[in-house]
Amino acid sequence: MSTSATETFALADAVELAVVERSGFVESRHGGSAVVLSPDGTVLRSLGNPAAPVFPRSTLKPFQAIASMTSGVTLRGEDAAIATASHSGTARHVELVRGLLARAGIPESALGCPPAYPQDAETRDAVVRSGTGKQRVYMTCSGKHAAMLLACVANDWPLESYLDPEHPLQKRVLDVIERFTGERPVASGIDGCGTPVHAISLLALARGMHRVGTSTPASPFAIFREAGVLAEAVRENGWVVAGPGQPDTVAIDRLGVFAKFGAEGIMVMVAPNGTTVTLKTLDGSLRVGTIVALRLLADAGALEHQAIDAIEPELGLLLSGGDGIVGRIRASV
Repeated sequence: MSTSATETFALADAVELAVVERSGFVESRHGGSAVVLSPDGTVLRSLGNPAAPVFPRSTLKPFQAIASMTSGVTLRGEDAAIATASHSGTARHVELVRGLLARAGIPESALGCPPAYPQDAETRDAVVRSGTGKQRVYMTCSGKHAAMLLACVANDWPLESYLDPEHPLQKRVLDVIERFTGERPVASGIDGCGTPVHAISLLALARGMHRVGTSTPASPFAIFREAGVLAEAVRENGWVVAGPGQPDTVAIDRLGVFAKFGAEGIMVMVAPNGTTVTLKTLDGSLRVGTIVALRLLADAGALEHQAIDAIEPELGLLLSGGDGIVGRIRASV
């Protein structure tokens, strides 16, 4: 393989994951890498170069949430789900984030994520009409940040530097990542929301997500008990994890999977029986991650193809031409 430890896999290492088909003509192709783990965690299928390092981006959020939850912060149900969410900023999402901050009297100005408009179109329009402008609480990662701030208060750690890689909380996050994935990151950087992001292989990410997705709240070990609480919260509160009509929410609510996308084409998904998929599109496109992951799970026998067919029209994969539908984006794995 041609990839070094300081870059993601190369074009020559990628395989076709999905195509864009318009009027019977394939006009675009998405290449990438993927790996499928069986319910017992062994590798069932490997595509491309899943041993190469990638920045998992927001698919690190479950580990970041677990780090907060094991640092003296009790999060259950919707509160746990918002801590691992890439939410669309609806009023209900914002209410949850503000509720976390209110637990310890933390001001919204303490959030280290950048100010943003809500991603939900209806909510964004309402915010624009009100003249409120961008706010940190609307940012898609604000729930994670609120949980991190709560962990700082619980441990008397400084709030103003909570995003510093040397901060005790960020060191706890790194420890959780290494414990769950079994791999030490080969590079670190800064994510779009300001938190540290650590490069690991897709295979390690799959192993880590498999451990999260198959953990139980009844585990005798605290860290896996909290992971089980988080997994249960995600599956029971799909709307929190993304938002109305968002692919993650649709997949969670309709198929019972644990699903989480990350920027630059990262997707992780754990089926109810524990079968796990991680993938990355090399071009960074997010539009194919959900359908590719679902089809890989179905091919592994963890989901029914017919059930995926039923929700496919809700995943934003249909292509319009004039007033009609003339094509679709489809998985080619």
